[in-house]
Amino acid sequence: MKQAPVFLTGQWKYLAMLNYKIDPAILKARVPRGTELDSWQGKTMVSVVGFMFLETCVLGLKIPFHVRFEEVNLRFYVRRNTADGWRRGVVFIKEIVPRRAIAAGARLFYNENYIARRMRHRVELDEATVERGVVEYGWRTGSRWNRLLAVTGGAARPLVDGSEAEFITEHYWGYAAQRDGGTVEYQVEHPRWLVWEATEREFDCDAGALYGAELAEALSARPSSAFVALGSDIIVRRGVRIA
Repeated sequence: MKQAPVFLTGQWKYLAMLNYKIDPAILKARVPRGTELDSWQGKTMVSVVGFMFLETCVLGLKIPFHVRFEEVNLRFYVRRNTADGWRRGVVFIKEIVPRRAIAAGARLFYNENYIARRMRHRVELDEATVERGVVEYGWRTGSRWNRLLAVTGGAARPLVDGSEAEFITEHYWGYAAQRDGGTVEYQVEHPRWLVWEATEREFDCDAGALYGAELAEALSARPSSAFVALGSDIIVRRGVRIA
């Protein structure tokens, strides 16, 4: 398979991931053409993910004031059948970043639903953390600070084959529906991540205002799982239209 040129490189680090079971009918209209919903042990999932985007380079260039920033996104999981086999990917429902230029660029190049908000973070975690660790991401809407929080206990561990954490993290393609109804596919490259189980978690957000009532109902339930991934260097390749 010929790979598309590199569009973006950087690091995704300290990924707090809260994962929720959802009725697949709620996502049906959001599934990009040419893909289908993916599931784990019969469960359709959405995830709220907060992380640090570090050492960001676009087309090989570091853009001043846009190299290091937070992101919080809501995503679900799809797959596409190709001649090379199944490609498992993610679809982003909404992504929050602190810079308007980042949001505008993502909308322009991939038609991703990015919005810009004032953001902050707290990370008390590194590769050596074996006791309590804290990863927190916040964003401001009006006068209200929202937050995504995960507290870890114990050491980071390799992903277990067949686990929910492996399902959540091992999707290496992105799919974005386009304004004309088509679909753009892009490849994301990174190694398997180490993960910490989250002993505590919190998602404090007006989810109805941000995502809509149906999604807010699913996000108000107890997460099916919650963990923190250490992260790594990443490569995002240029998007290719598939439909």
